[in-house]
Amino acid sequence: MSHFISERLEQYLEAHSENEPELLQLLNRETHQKILQPRMLSGHYQGRVLGLISKLVNPKYILEIGTYTGYSALCLAEGLQKGGSLHTIDNNEELFDFQRKYFDISDYGKQIHQHLGNALEIIPTLPFVFDLVFIDADKENYARYFHLVIEKVRPGGLILSDNVLWSGKILEVVKDSDRSTKALLEYNQLLKNDNRIETIILPIRDGLTVSRKR
Repeated sequence: MSHFISERLEQYLEAHSENEPELLQLLNRETHQKILQPRMLSGHYQGRVLGLISKLVNPKYILEIGTYTGYSALCLAEGLQKGGSLHTIDNNEELFDFQRKYFDISDYGKQIHQHLGNALEIIPTLPFVFDLVFIDADKENYARYFHLVIEKVRPGGLILSDNVLWSGKILEVVKDSDRSTKALLEYNQLLKNDNRIETIILPIRDGLTVSRKR
């Protein structure tokens, strides 16, 4: 993953932003020790961004597409209303118990609901109007996820999309075989052109899009 800012500046940002909570430090460490592709973890700085956005929205219902080890879910849960719930979807059965361990240790364990399987099949079954959605799964299906969730988001609600700069590959000549980069280029244009939302891309970590439903 490319860094769009220098490592020194990134360290300064972390040092002068909210501290990474202790539980998330433990999850961060264990993910790097035991789980494949730990770079998929949101990490300290982006995690604090997600947590603050959630607190500003104060959502009753959150949808996350792509759980990985649960770091971003715990960040997003920080803004949940009392009695609210976060629904996170992933198809990796091997990580289910790992996620649950940290969810249950946290203050939000009873509010976080895991859904195991194909998000394209699970999303239509969820009977909620979401205040906040985080898309962070297989890039080739980003557009399909967006089309499924847009009608399930309340006016004024947010859709966050991760990895939209894709290590800078969106600026390079795209190989015919590179379906993920092609999909992200199409997705970024889709969000720009869809008049149901207003969108801004933040150059945080690997690119984070914030889209607000009009």
